[in-house]
Amino acid sequence: MFKTIEWKNNSIVMIDQRLLPTEEIYRTYTDFLDVAEAIREMVVRGAPAIGVAAAMGVALGALQINAKGRKEFLKKFEKICKVMAGTRPTAVNLFWAIERMKRVAKNNPKLPVEALQQRLVQEAKIIYTEDIKINKQMGKFGSKLIKNKATILTHCNAGALATAGYGTALGVIRAAVEDGKKIKVFADETRPFLQGSRLTAWELMKDGIDTTLITDNMAGYMMKKGLIDVVVVGADRIAANGDTANKIGTYSVAVLAKEHKIPFYIAAPISTIDLKIKNGEKIPIEERDIREVTHIKDTPIAPAGIKVRNPAFDVTPNRLVTAIITERGIAKKSYEKSLKRLVKEDNARG
Repeated sequence: MFKTIEWKNNSIVMIDQRLLPTEEIYRTYTDFLDVAEAIREMVVRGAPAIGVAAAMGVALGALQINAKGRKEFLKKFEKICKVMAGTRPTAVNLFWAIERMKRVAKNNPKLPVEALQQRLVQEAKIIYTEDIKINKQMGKFGSKLIKNKATILTHCNAGALATAGYGTALGVIRAAVEDGKKIKVFADETRPFLQGSRLTAWELMKDGIDTTLITDNMAGYMMKKGLIDVVVVGADRIAANGDTANKIGTYSVAVLAKEHKIPFYIAAPISTIDLKIKNGEKIPIEERDIREVTHIKDTPIAPAGIKVRNPAFDVTPNRLVTAIITERGIAKKSYEKSLKRLVKEDNARG
């Protein structure tokens, strides 16, 4: 089984997701600046995986700090956190992980620098381990919503590649299969970065799960033909009211699901819920390099000089969301109340 990311001998090893499915290459990072660049350039992607990578990147940077005392260490540590925070704006897990690392530094005032460095490494490893555990628990809750012999449509990649392991949306699919259910999957290709065709299809085929790849503009046709029973996707940020940012194209799938009376589920950890943001209009949307639209790798597919927009995410309004699956349970409308309750329970349990 492949590993998306791991801490190994004071370095970070990540599978280069840009090269999948044709090449399975693992890259080793020994400098936090290179980790930041790997996040920015989508060597690693997917909100939970970005959070883990950020935590590990911060820990790696902390190990590189040469400081005479705690005050100097914290000053340099803050700069590392700032660099990591500047990599991707939409996935809230990135900022959640960085803030968690900051709390470790703040809450251990008596630790000498060397001991604090090791404590930060330990916290990054804990975040990694917790993520896998969280995904499996999320899968158990989500599996209850999936009927035997269901055909599931998913968009983008919310699997082991998007997390520390197992997956969010694909974790629900994996859990349903593990429960003995006969599941089929339709995977949207997910233009322009093709996470569905390159990553989701690759993952599910490795697991031996019956998977059919379709282009993004085929989803409505498949729904009208009665070939889709349920939609399950991941999320990069969920506002307090349940509005959800996910990979571009998710909103279109949600509209189609509503039209065809198909349940539309979101699977995401509590760390993806951002109660500070009232609604989806406040979620920052990342715009990426136009070459992702005009080229497939190095091959041009559009006329030179054409004007291009490339928002990486869109926002699905809460009215289109049937339920939100988390590791603490399933949130249903009204999301303002149910999400707040789940976050409160999560904080209470530590």
